[in-house]
Amino acid sequence: MKNYLKRIAVNAPKKPGVYIMKDQSSKILYVGKSINLNARLASYFGGERKNDPKTLALLQKVEQLEYIITDTEQEAFLLECQLIKKNKPWYNVRLKDDKNYPYIKIDIREKYPLVYITRKIINDGAAYYGPYANAASVRKTLNLLKRLFPYRSCTKKITGKDERACLDFHINRCIAPCIGYSTEVEYAEVIEQVKMFLDGKREKVLLSLARNMSVAASSLEFEKAAKLRDQINAINQLNEEQKILHSSNNDIDFISIASSERESWAEMFFVRSGNITGRNGYKVDGTFLTPKSKIIEAFIEQYYLDATKAPKIIMVEDYPESKEYLEKWLSQKFNKTIKIIVPQRGTRKKIMDLVAKNSLKGINDLSINSVNPNREYNILKDLQERLELPRIPYRIECYDISNISGANPVGSMVVFNRGKAIKSEYRKFSIKSVDQIDDYMMMKEVLIRRFSQYKNSMEKDEKSKWAERPDLVLIDGGKGHLAVAVQVMLELGINEIPLSSIAKQNEEIYTPLIKGPIMLPRSSQALYLVQRIRDEAHRFAITYHRNKRSKSMVSSSLDSIVGVGPKKKQQLISKFGSLKGIAQADIIDLTSVPGITKELAIIIKQSI
Repeated sequence: MKNYLKRIAVNAPKKPGVYIMKDQSSKILYVGKSINLNARLASYFGGERKNDPKTLALLQKVEQLEYIITDTEQEAFLLECQLIKKNKPWYNVRLKDDKNYPYIKIDIREKYPLVYITRKIINDGAAYYGPYANAASVRKTLNLLKRLFPYRSCTKKITGKDERACLDFHINRCIAPCIGYSTEVEYAEVIEQVKMFLDGKREKVLLSLARNMSVAASSLEFEKAAKLRDQINAINQLNEEQKILHSSNNDIDFISIASSERESWAEMFFVRSGNITGRNGYKVDGTFLTPKSKIIEAFIEQYYLDATKAPKIIMVEDYPESKEYLEKWLSQKFNKTIKIIVPQRGTRKKIMDLVAKNSLKGINDLSINSVNPNREYNILKDLQERLELPRIPYRIECYDISNISGANPVGSMVVFNRGKAIKSEYRKFSIKSVDQIDDYMMMKEVLIRRFSQYKNSMEKDEKSKWAERPDLVLIDGGKGHLAVAVQVMLELGINEIPLSSIAKQNEEIYTPLIKGPIMLPRSSQALYLVQRIRDEAHRFAITYHRNKRSKSMVSSSLDSIVGVGPKKKQQLISKFGSLKGIAQADIIDLTSVPGITKELAIIIKQSI
């Protein structure tokens, strides 16, 4: 033990504060806090305590020791968190923070507040919700909110005097204060409902909507009442999807930690009023040779330091080392009594087990990517070699046909890049030139339409998504389907795109240049990738076909109803989606469609 470090430790005051350990280059290795600096530092440098392997490894590198005295233990705690977040010391457990986590912000000081993403929390009187694990999770929440609540997404100045509203108004996604369709008070009520929803107070949201629907119906505002009913139904459906059986109405955060040799994964489930309303996962660094109780403590400290809200109960698998202090700090920060509990039985234990399974999956996924960051490359390289392709198939396009006895035939195109689905580049094709049961001709039409666009874009040197050259075209089918693809490419004069097909029965893969089928090993990741792409094309085609068939059935049923012309028929299909949807709608719902009177609505109900 270095004597000068021991002298610093012995002379440290018996007061709260933060201590900082550095190496010979003044790089911070570790930051800690204590209510008694003298006692804590003596435990490191006094020679009395047998330290754990991680601490022993740390002490071998320590060359400098500093401390900062604070007035209270809470000040020491906050300073420690700030220093860890800023310096990311190697030996500290630290919530991965490459950038600030995203939040949802609602600036309630504005007349017509927006709901949007921010990465900075400032003391400006706005309402903040989060943090979320990443931008994708917060966007998912915003998409859900926009589907449930008609607040504005535009950034224009609201005067109430605009001549026309945007598309959101016409699809019931905004109450259009821009054209004066709603008042400031009505818009404020929508925002209040959004805030209650984010707070997990869904029952209060439903009561508010039900009250407004009753008022609208009493005022004979049937269209408004129908929109409110749609909102209520959507929230009730969401509640049923997320309902936890036999659970209480308590708000609870569940936290589970799973660790590998050098890092950990923290999984959180958020339960509000008996519903799982969200989940997030976080990578936690610096956890090698660290007991789970310490990891949980550090995670709770760092997560709730930046959190804007917390429930009264936090469920964990193991108690953190400083449980009592954490409960005291959380209670002071959020101005309510907060308890940290390890569930032992019942529904809460079942939920914790579910969270633990997800944390284990998180660390396994993390470990796979850490051990082999080139995993996707290796799979694609293997596929290239087995199919004898001229280049690594980074971009793969797959095509499939769906029809029933030749009726309502459709085609699908899905795109994968480096093993991941690029859904923005998926395409649907409604078959136009084939009126009989002929999968080959249907596939030919789809491929001609796709690759004619590709050829035109290349000849005109246009930059469009149609100009993207696939490294492999995969057809869902056997040798006959592959022959059709080869014929299309020959007719179009395209010879730079490799082709293949996969037959579902035995997972045989065919290519034009290899005689006979290629059988990839059942355990092959390359086969798994091809199957996944084929199945996605099949799913996409079937979904489109079902939607098209449903609309066709609706159209034929509505054609015989006097008073329902092409325009009203299209409006009914657009609003209710299917014949079942129209049949389940009540009279108020039907009369919300422009031109549908109460008398006509009754006829429609009787006819279908």
